[in-house]
Amino acid sequence: MNRVLHRFRTLPIRARLSLLVAAAVAFAVAAVSVTCWFIVQGKLYEQLDNDLQRGSGGPQQIKQINQAQSALDNCSKTPQSTGFSRGDYTQVVTENGKVCVVDDSAGAIKVTQADKNVIEKADPTRVYFRNGTAEDGTEVRVMTRYLSPTTTSTGEAGPAIGIAIAVPLKGTQSTLNDLALILLLVSGIGVLGAGAAGLAVARAGLRPVDKLTEAVEHVARTEDLSVRIPVEEDSEDEVARLSRSFNSMTSSLASSRELQQQLIADAGHELRTPLTSLRTNIELLTRSEETGRPIPEADRKALLASVKAQMTELAALIGDLQELSRSEGQRGERVQVVSLEDTVESALRRARLRGPELSIDVDLQPWYVRAEPAALERAVVNILDNAVKFSPEGGSIEVRLASDGTLTVRDHGPGIPEDELPHVFDRFWRSPSARALPGSGLGLSIVARTVEQAGGQVTLGHAPGGGTIATVQMPGAPTPPPENPVAGQ
Repeated sequence: MNRVLHRFRTLPIRARLSLLVAAAVAFAVAAVSVTCWFIVQGKLYEQLDNDLQRGSGGPQQIKQINQAQSALDNCSKTPQSTGFSRGDYTQVVTENGKVCVVDDSAGAIKVTQADKNVIEKADPTRVYFRNGTAEDGTEVRVMTRYLSPTTTSTGEAGPAIGIAIAVPLKGTQSTLNDLALILLLVSGIGVLGAGAAGLAVARAGLRPVDKLTEAVEHVARTEDLSVRIPVEEDSEDEVARLSRSFNSMTSSLASSRELQQQLIADAGHELRTPLTSLRTNIELLTRSEETGRPIPEADRKALLASVKAQMTELAALIGDLQELSRSEGQRGERVQVVSLEDTVESALRRARLRGPELSIDVDLQPWYVRAEPAALERAVVNILDNAVKFSPEGGSIEVRLASDGTLTVRDHGPGIPEDELPHVFDRFWRSPSARALPGSGLGLSIVARTVEQAGGQVTLGHAPGGGTIATVQMPGAPTPPPENPVAGQ
């Protein structure tokens, strides 16, 4: 059985559907055929029983039997004249099983105990029908009924007598056999037709699935993510939904691949400059050692400082790339309720170390959001770093966290040109005026991604009176949920 089920599961879907349809139709046809055969059998037997009951005679025939009772002692299984009307198989039977065959009858019927019991009960309204066998082996339909009691020649009560009439079942059985053959042929044709129809329906219904399979195989073979499956706009069946999901998946994969390729290209471009500078400086130091011509101490210190700065820049760039490459699932596992006020305070401590000469004016109100604590702090640090980087020496920075959860960071630097504002959150994009300043061009990209993942939005714009203002809006509440621990507290 397990082997059959295993082989069935390995068949193609259309073959399984065809077999299932054929099996269901075969079961239904078999049930209808068997029911029809038994109904016809019952009707044919009912007709035979009615004919036998009409041929069992009336009062005149019973009178003739009573007149012949005195001859029962001499009656045998050979034909005897009793005056009873002739039937195919007709015989008088006593309650003790003695049989007297009616004259011209076809022969004797085998008497059963059930026949004797009917006669013994002496109920003239009781009629018993059964299938039986004659002495010559013919299968017959038998009717047995009670007639009357008998008396002996001395006047004593004798055994009760009954009548047993039978007709051959050959014609009925032939009709039933023909019907069974016809039903079998019709059932076979119906099952074959159902199988063919099931195969046709399966092919038509699975044609979209075949197209989807071909598209998937094409993508797997060629890695061509531009493949799309045509779907009717008003179709809402399972295949249409699957096709739309496949198209959406390939679109997402194509977009992801494009972003990945762009990231690799941009990263390669950004890495090339510090690596080239590092290689040049290291070659100068190596050549000095190999040729025995020492570099002046001041120049040597400058080279080492440059190498150190470039290594720091590379480390920062690699860290930013790792941050951008982290998956959504990795972030989602660490999301929790975070105090934005505490996060800003922590970021401010780091910002003050990077710009000790700057004045930072802070006004923070409580606000709680759902985010990854480390990523959120890094985003705030990046915003503050930008403000520190572009603030003039001795300038000021204003940090506000309003009661509605809006965080603003304003500097009094040169500001951002209007035509550059649409690009500030692009990866590796850096303003031409800031190319000489340290940075990888990924800081604001990380800010945008972190804020968007937390359900918020971030914008950069011109501040009134000059400078730049960064605005971060994140969904949250002024108080934390009571059932959740708050990070940073």
